[in-house]
Amino acid sequence: MDNLTHSLVGAVLGQAGLKRTTGLAMPALIIGANLPDVDAACFFWLEGTEHLAFRRGITHGPPALVLLPLVLAGLLWAFDRWQTKRGTRPEGRLPVRFGWLYAMAFIGCLSHPFFDWLNVYGIRLLEPFSSQWFYGDTLFIIDVWLWALLIGSVWWSRRRETAGGEWMRPARVGIAAALAYIGVNGFISLTAAHNIYETDMSDTHEQISSPVPLAFWRREVLVGGEGEWFVEKDEPTVLLGTAGGRPAEPITLRPSLKPISDDACKLPDLAEACRTNPQLDAFLFWSRAPFATRAADGSVILYDARFYDPRARGRFSVALPDVACEELPAG
Repeated sequence: MDNLTHSLVGAVLGQAGLKRTTGLAMPALIIGANLPDVDAACFFWLEGTEHLAFRRGITHGPPALVLLPLVLAGLLWAFDRWQTKRGTRPEGRLPVRFGWLYAMAFIGCLSHPFFDWLNVYGIRLLEPFSSQWFYGDTLFIIDVWLWALLIGSVWWSRRRETAGGEWMRPARVGIAAALAYIGVNGFISLTAAHNIYETDMSDTHEQISSPVPLAFWRREVLVGGEGEWFVEKDEPTVLLGTAGGRPAEPITLRPSLKPISDDACKLPDLAEACRTNPQLDAFLFWSRAPFATRAADGSVILYDARFYDPRARGRFSVALPDVACEELPAG
């Protein structure tokens, strides 16, 4: 998710009562909730699509989720000591207890991969032990409705606190509402993914329910595999598929699905090219739904169906000027 969402999650956890555990608990929660994104620094030394293969990996895995909070807790504890020596420590700050400070930083850090998992981009939860990608397909990466829930909860809680009232309940209600909202969106995605077929062969192709901006109740449904992807449109489509070695059989899809691109090519064998092209290797490592399209000169451009935008070349695509576009087999 975006860093505003991560920050708000840390803040609402603090307002739910966790900030009473130790001095500087709130900074530990908010900074901790953003800390795994230190991997964004890769933009300084990686080019093109290489950052796609690096992000949401090593800093989001189990060792980092233990060590990063330790570093943060140490820095905050040292900051408190420094302020004490200078005589600038706020009088109202609670005593800083390192164990609780580490616990708050750890909780904040732990919330980060959970929320990153919720969208279609993916996250390598087990890095460095496994490089497998995991996908929640539940929320769009920037969800304004989740923002509204979290901002409203923090504001309500802070207002109650300033007035001397019971301030933890609003934040706890906000957390419950946010979790319910996530659960509803998960159900919507699951339902959309399982309703795209009109036959019983839905196990032969991957389905992705991609949330869209603003309209949380809608999904862009993607279905396909092996370089051929279809997306929810307005015309009927028949897709050829194989299962268990059987000959290709037509699979009737929901009538609103059509090929994702009219310029789609056959996905070439890229195993050899990956050895000499780090941009291609990185793209294919990250890509969940790769497919090929024809460039103006007849060569191939690779895209991912989750982030297909032919107007935005570069970030989620890789050009292969030496590979000729081959027509897809007639279906």
